[in-house]
Amino acid sequence: MAQWTKIVDLDPKIAAVMPQQRNLYYGGKWHEPEGGYVDTYNPATGESLGPCAEANARDVDSAARAAQKAFRDWRRTKPFDRAAALRKIAGVLRESSDQLGLLDAANSGNPVREMLGDARRAAAQIEFFAGLVTEIKGETIPITDEVVNMTVREPFGVCARIVAYNHPLMFIASKLAPPIAAGNTVIMKAPPQAPLSAYRMMELLDGILPAGVLNLVTGGRACGEALVTHPLIPKVTLIGSVPTGRAISKAGADRLKEVGLELGGKNALIAYPDADVRRVIEGAARGMNFAWCGQSCGSTSRLFLHESLHDEVLAGVLEKAKRYRPGIPTEMDTTMGAIISKAQWDKIMTYIDLGEREGARLVMGGKAPDDPLLARGFFVEPTIFVDVTMNMRIAREEIFGPVLSVLKWRNEEEMFEQVNSVEYGLTAAIYTSSLANAHRAASRVEAGYVWVNNSSSHFLGCPFGGTKQSGNNREESIHELLSFTQIKTINITL
Repeated sequence: MAQWTKIVDLDPKIAAVMPQQRNLYYGGKWHEPEGGYVDTYNPATGESLGPCAEANARDVDSAARAAQKAFRDWRRTKPFDRAAALRKIAGVLRESSDQLGLLDAANSGNPVREMLGDARRAAAQIEFFAGLVTEIKGETIPITDEVVNMTVREPFGVCARIVAYNHPLMFIASKLAPPIAAGNTVIMKAPPQAPLSAYRMMELLDGILPAGVLNLVTGGRACGEALVTHPLIPKVTLIGSVPTGRAISKAGADRLKEVGLELGGKNALIAYPDADVRRVIEGAARGMNFAWCGQSCGSTSRLFLHESLHDEVLAGVLEKAKRYRPGIPTEMDTTMGAIISKAQWDKIMTYIDLGEREGARLVMGGKAPDDPLLARGFFVEPTIFVDVTMNMRIAREEIFGPVLSVLKWRNEEEMFEQVNSVEYGLTAAIYTSSLANAHRAASRVEAGYVWVNNSSSHFLGCPFGGTKQSGNNREESIHELLSFTQIKTINITL
């Protein structure tokens, strides 16, 4: 099954951008998988979007060997030549952003209006890392007049990057840049739920890099396990769930692999009595990432409102949330997409049922929309619970869905204890007009990325990553680039 066969009755605008290849890409060529094929789906309509390669351990071994072979020359390629290739990739992605965004909307369920920007954001990140190639520097260490000691940063070799389904193209494209810029070769594993944009990306990029520098595999658990355990792959990174991160850490430990993890979150937005109510309302609605159905690790899914402004903010958030209405993701006027799969939809609905049974009060949503046009897809309305306490599972566990828990606080010390009582520590948002409150709260919350009077936004160059069970990586910055290098010490006696 080397090429895609047109699906009868598929929306013409989606059919027009479908990748022709559904195989594995390594060593500069497309290869049919030994592991066979598995269908991928449109989560908004339930229709099949055709078969996709399912890599097994033998397929991964072939990809790893091709990448290892390419590494011998790529590591010696001049930094500016590596940067030039990356900039060319960025240009192709920017030119192709419309078709890649439409593919992601059809395959991941996220609204096309939002996904159109993902390729451009990926291009910006690639250009950012291309500009940092000369910052992969070592140090000189004073010893004596007769001895020079210096360090250099060298690439690991073959790196594997496993990415999530909520931003399929943006993750698969932007995450290839740091390892390649640092002189590694890379095997990218696309999300099995939404691999189509990755195939199309590789069709567009074919020939820009030397064979074996950039490789793509698709598949499920067997593919991921083979990447993590392969002896030719010394470094693996993941954007994904905490259970998957733990499994990768355990498997990688057997070979002392470098493992980088950007995992889930149960993030808090804290509103002080002196906060600008209008900004809190806007930040709470935006921070939930309702457009993505809350399928974002950084979503501020716990809203801690001081009792003095609780009712006013809640009323405003309920009103703001009305602008997010589930719809067909490939339509430009859709403001909220679909859940990625039936399994994830079932999980979300289970948590909504748990919230009600544990005593939280449902004030918005909590069900699939009534629109008959959406009956075949996996949709959930924006859902908001109030009277939530920290002994409830909806307040402690990551749902990865459009479910917001609202908690009321009075005592600051007790509030910090509640905020920090979960195992996650990815992001937090603090709203206050007091600089003292802002500094104190930012130092007290256990999170790797903290906004003050803002939420959800990322800024290229600012390290993003979590603490506790939310991971150990710092991405979108020079720290991500340097994490794909290892330090060698060179001691010279004159």
